Amino acid sequence: MDDTPIARIGEQAERLVGADRVLAVLAELARRPDGAGLDELARAVNSPKPTAHRALASLRRAGFAALDGRGRYVLGDEFLRLAFAHHEARPDHVRIQPCLRRLAERFGESAHYAVLEGTTVVYRSKVDPPSGAVRLTSTIGGRNPAHSTAVGKLLLAYSLPDEAAVTGWVGQRSLEKRTECTIVTARALAEELQSIRQRGYGVDDQENEPGIVCLAVPAFLTSPTMPSGAVSVSAPAYRTPLVKLIAEVETIRAEVRQS
Repeated sequence: MDDTPIARIGEQAERLVGADRVLAVLAELARRPDGAGLDELARAVNSPKPTAHRALASLRRAGFAALDGRGRYVLGDEFLRLAFAHHEARPDHVRIQPCLRRLAERFGESAHYAVLEGTTVVYRSKVDPPSGAVRLTSTIGGRNPAHSTAVGKLLLAYSLPDEAAVTGWVGQRSLEKRTECTIVTARALAEELQSIRQRGYGVDDQENEPGIVCLAVPAFLTSPTMPSGAVSVSAPAYRTPLVKLIAEVETIRAEVRQS
């Protein structure tokens, strides 16, 4: 299940009123790159058509929604302009991009920069290799569970220093079992985070996607002691086994330190 804020807004639409409902319609448009009709959007946010239409009118006045040539509503150019301008202006994104390019070229695999937000990681930047890229679930601005990803576990190792902190972070939630290899208990996660603190890097051995392995190291872009995010190299296990990435961890660290 998609655990993004966009998804949660849509799920809670029955409780939304006023400006919140406008945001729910905007979030629903973001989930539909091919656009949607008024009837579809009204059903999605559990609103009468006149209410959904008023929300769309507000969004269209702001340039955040538009009608395409088929009469379907899509995200407006002004919304996309603001979103991309904001993303491009982030200092960490700008600083880390050359590092990701070097890693993607060196290993012939995808390189990421991600930050921790609550129970998920958010991908701020991604560079695919010039050729041979494998389709991954990661996209710029997209999210994955922190407990099943190398970047997420690495960053959790810094923010959750002991088993009590891990237990509190997990709370009453059930950790999603993304694959047969995913860690799904607080105790096992605490042990993994302790191992990460000892070795200084995180790994994902087919824990988030079957057949995909990943190694992550911290990126200290804004503080010398607390990472601003994590840089990772992700690869299909048949082509670049995890053991190969581990053997190259110092190379990856050196590239990140240049950022």
